[in-house]
Amino acid sequence: MSALPACPKCNSEFTYEDGGLYICPECAHEWPVHAAVESAADGIKIYRDSAGNVLQDGDTVTVIKDLKLKGSGGVVKMGTKVKNIRLVDGDHDIDCKIDGFGAMSLKSEFVKKV
Repeated sequence: MSALPACPKCNSEFTYEDGGLYICPECAHEWPVHAAVESAADGIKIYRDSAGNVLQDGDTVTVIKDLKLKGSGGVVKMGTKVKNIRLVDGDHDIDCKIDGFGAMSLKSEFVKKV
């Protein structure tokens, strides 16, 4: 039996392959087979935007939906351009500065590379 990777979302060992995707039956997370191969081969975490483009430090991205800010009550509007991002490990994997809001962290699933 071949060794399939654990689910990156919940770390379940019960993943299975369906076509070009790995699927976790416990949390229903799906991810492409080639993404798991790339990250396993390099040993380096690969950050991707909402469209699947690879993100790197210094990239410029745009926000794809309105994001409510906790604490201040403000909203980062859809289409806001964020320049010179920095990638970090964690739940919110992008550190950046947004004009009018200051320093904050974003999730890569809510941005698109320009």
